[in-house]
Amino acid sequence: MPFEIGRGLFKYDFTDHHAILGIPVDADPKSVRKRYLKIARNLHPDSCKAESEAEKKQANELLSKLVNPAYEQLSKENRDYAISLKLMGKRLAGEKNKVSIASETAKQLTRAGAGLENAYKSSLQNLASKQYTSVKEALGKIAEISELNLVYLMLKDGKISPGKDSGAGKPPKDKDTSTGEDTLIQTDPGPDPQKLLEKRVAAYIRRAEGYIAKNNFAKAILELRDALKLDQKNSNCHSLLGVAYLKQRQTAMAKVHFGKALQLNPKDERALKGKKYIEQIAAKSGGTQPTNSGGSGKSSGNQSKSGGGLFGMFGGKKK
Repeated sequence: MPFEIGRGLFKYDFTDHHAILGIPVDADPKSVRKRYLKIARNLHPDSCKAESEAEKKQANELLSKLVNPAYEQLSKENRDYAISLKLMGKRLAGEKNKVSIASETAKQLTRAGAGLENAYKSSLQNLASKQYTSVKEALGKIAEISELNLVYLMLKDGKISPGKDSGAGKPPKDKDTSTGEDTLIQTDPGPDPQKLLEKRVAAYIRRAEGYIAKNNFAKAILELRDALKLDQKNSNCHSLLGVAYLKQRQTAMAKVHFGKALQLNPKDERALKGKKYIEQIAAKSGGTQPTNSGGSGKSSGNQSKSGGGLFGMFGGKKK
């Protein structure tokens, strides 16, 4: 993500699309669209009221790089994203370590008790009303809303009962002396949501491998793209996706995913072989990117040098 937001759900490598749009985590597609249109009017170059050209440029970047992708994810029923969101809530509720929050609004929500729903939506609406009035403060507001979402998910979907203002039943609280942030200490780990997530991703990968074995690369790509919606940092998914794209002769896309796999895991053998294969074909063709994936049944000298071409690359034994 070009904009760094290090608080709330973003702190856990989770892109909080709801916070970007300033809507509740249970918002329906109609509410999503209504909110998106309002934000788009504020940020679009033709209607933006920013005073300087620099602010107009930043507003346009917020729209294109944050708001539009968030709308794309939430404008339709996305079951995988909803599951990821719920798993994130359970993960936070079961975390043994301390979960830090900085904003006063999020701290107040931890004391909402039985009024959690009303307090959450009221606080969120208040933050959302000011979210994009100042381009300079937009990222800060997104971070505040994401902290609000973090606390709400943790209390609603987790195993901790929200406390009352009197202090009865509140999760134990401590003070992080290094940051001055309040922290919620979780004592019951419960089921490990990370393992549940890994299990779902592994199922997508197994299906994709089956499709690749049957030369059904289009379906393999769909499975792997769904897996990456759950775990964007899975190098195995990226390298397999690179293979599937390469076998469909989509070299540019293959190169992108091999590159991402190597960024995440520089020792990913499949990605290393895929990258080397593309470089060899490009060198042979005088520097131009190859258009033939090697999946057409024709062999070449470069294929034999790279371990049997694509099929050797995919099925080869790891050293």
